[in-house]
Amino acid sequence: MNWSKWFRQVHRWLSIAFTLAVIVNLASMTQGQPAVWIGLLALVPLILLLMSGLYLFALPYTAKWRRSGAG
Repeated sequence: MNWSKWFRQVHRWLSIAFTLAVIVNLASMTQGQPAVWIGLLALVPLILLLMSGLYLFALPYTAKWRRSGAG
């Protein structure tokens, strides 16, 4: 498995983890005042999603740049 396929797979699993963290956060809000760590629970996969998403966004541009012979 090459790097771009691996990053895509990780990005997909991170999106599932982020969705579950948001659902847990919303469910805990209905029970009263939630703990702070539950509110921050969604930030970990969100930050990782940002980094992997930026990499996947830049991937076609860097490939085009390498093919053009620049650098």
